[in-house]
Amino acid sequence: MREAGHDHPVGYAQVTRGPETWALEYVVDPHHRDPDRTVARSLLTAALGVVSAEGGGHVHMWVARAAPEDDALAGSFGLSRGRELCQMRRPLPLPPPDQGPEWQGVETRTFVPGQDEERWLEVNNRAFSWHPEQGGWDVETIKGRESEPWFDPAGFLLHERDGRLAGFCWTKIHPHRDPPLGEIYVIAVDPDFQGLGLGRSLVVSGLRYLEGRGLRVGMLYVDGGNTPAMALYRDMGFTVDHHDQAYVGDMAPAR
Repeated sequence: MREAGHDHPVGYAQVTRGPETWALEYVVDPHHRDPDRTVARSLLTAALGVVSAEGGGHVHMWVARAAPEDDALAGSFGLSRGRELCQMRRPLPLPPPDQGPEWQGVETRTFVPGQDEERWLEVNNRAFSWHPEQGGWDVETIKGRESEPWFDPAGFLLHERDGRLAGFCWTKIHPHRDPPLGEIYVIAVDPDFQGLGLGRSLVVSGLRYLEGRGLRVGMLYVDGGNTPAMALYRDMGFTVDHHDQAYVGDMAPAR
């Protein structure tokens, strides 16, 4: 989207049609953001117009750092609050391992592309069978992640027990953020190994890897409604930095 008198785009929206839902995202140039969400309203009008023109359907829209004004804007288009993601952060380094077993991590090895995909997919899909985004991955999905410029198998940590993959901690580094962030990108424990405290130990192992790469801030995302996970991360020194909000609703087809 462009505005008169400006030689650059002031905003951008993208709609992507999936098998069951439309994904919608938009961004507005910081210098063109206002409490009335004027540019955002124009972008959503155009984007949702595309959805209606293509037959309508269920819409899933994410807004980073959502504010009450975003609630009002989404509501004016018939969209209501869905999932909430909390970005949590904690400073690095961690306390030294001799401060207690909770800071000692767990033995891991690195993911080997071309070798570990099938075993990892089995654990991931078992652990996230309930999750609308992380569950149901296939080989093409993980191969797509491996092709991303940020992918580094050295930070993809696997924990094995009794010849089986028991859990994993997949990290991701954001070097161009201010401050640079080390992310716990995906973490899971196979259901057969839950209840052993592996979740916390894998987080520690991931954070140890990130601090070894020189990162001074660790970060992860967690569903706002996941009370046990929120409690675990708070106990590990994480605090909520901000909330990202999904807005959902159904768009009628254009007449």
